[in-house]
Amino acid sequence: MKTITLVFILFTTISFAQTDLKLYDIINAISADRIKKDVKKLTDFGTRNTFSDTISKTRGIGAARRWIKAEFDKISSDCNNCLNTFYQKDLVTTDMGSRVPHDAYVVNVVAIQKGTKYPNKYIIMSGDIDSRASDTMDFTTDAPGANDNASGMAGTIEAARVLSKYKFESSIIYVGLSGEEQGLFGGAGLAKYAKDNKWDIIGILNNDMIGNIKGVDGVIDNRTFRIFSEPVPANETERQRRLRRFYGGEVDGISRQLARYIYKNVKIYMPEMNPMMIYRLDRFGRGGHHRPFNDLGFAGVRIMEAHENYTQQHQDIRTENGIKYGDTFEHVNFPYAKKLTAVNAINLASLAWAPEAPKEVAIGGIVEASAKLKWSNVTGAKGYKIYWRDTTSPTWDNSRYVEDTEFTLEGIVIDNFFFGVAAVGQNGHESVVVFPNKIMR
Repeated sequence: MKTITLVFILFTTISFAQTDLKLYDIINAISADRIKKDVKKLTDFGTRNTFSDTISKTRGIGAARRWIKAEFDKISSDCNNCLNTFYQKDLVTTDMGSRVPHDAYVVNVVAIQKGTKYPNKYIIMSGDIDSRASDTMDFTTDAPGANDNASGMAGTIEAARVLSKYKFESSIIYVGLSGEEQGLFGGAGLAKYAKDNKWDIIGILNNDMIGNIKGVDGVIDNRTFRIFSEPVPANETERQRRLRRFYGGEVDGISRQLARYIYKNVKIYMPEMNPMMIYRLDRFGRGGHHRPFNDLGFAGVRIMEAHENYTQQHQDIRTENGIKYGDTFEHVNFPYAKKLTAVNAINLASLAWAPEAPKEVAIGGIVEASAKLKWSNVTGAKGYKIYWRDTTSPTWDNSRYVEDTEFTLEGIVIDNFFFGVAAVGQNGHESVVVFPNKIMR
């Protein structure tokens, strides 16, 4: 009996060491009812086309963004002014693209929850404010945009409500981006703003359509969702590209590591969910608001439903041949939107509670039966995790915890695996994995 008890205690201790119970509290605090209420409010503005009315108090994108700002302000008031809320805007003109009918300001709504230890490190969750009808240049026709993308915007507001109750080491940004349908203008504006202000961005989780469970192909699925990520940064140097031919890493850029981080966290804390890592920047030939961040070298992914219904995207509200077209409120599944909001919230929290990632990771072991790794020290880290996987595996499948800044994996042949290192905090939260960026001679 004593042996059984000891084993049980040991197992329990190990289990608790691998998880943070606060993340379960965060999952449980996300409210489908609040998300539903917010989606309804956003659809009631009639259209949120980027070039729609900005003066009316009840219709158009102006009224919508003022309401979003008021919600962020209300959340901030409830957490002792823990959010810094503001508008970030850029002028777009008719010579900037075929989808710009007249000059106008593209206005984003930003709420920043400052970190206690790394205030200039930011993890971002975004939703899109704007919507569109069949003709993206039509800024007067009703375009409720319930799923695309009131769902992502409502999820972002809900994440702010829940996470604002906690303190984090790094900063979290909740943002409503505009101009997505006209050319990703809002994301481009905020990404440039981040670059100009020297923000150290951990990554952006772009939420675009998180509320549909019935696909146009007839599949109904309330558990599966997609994580889109590009393989390597768009702004990598020619030297980096050349070296990768010899050392590998074709699918190991910073955005792909962020996708793997999300995948792993979901598998631990939300095992009922089925995350799909999609190995491309976005859907085939299409784009989202994480792309402007990727273009400037920031990590970014798109989180969205697995099964789209194209009769409810970019469509005027109408009925043809018995099919109801239009992105309307009744098509959104709010328990599912709650789940994907929780996916975002636990990953925002984990990354914001984690230490910084090692800046340098060196690897060696050529013509040896071992792999040698050495990395830069991270202030505040309790230890580090060395990860490795088969070269054909999409996920980090093996790990070894160490407390030094160098280690040799004996018997692990460097040629047969890919490797990476993450920093581990006193609270057990890990940074994203850093793929080796230096060769040991």
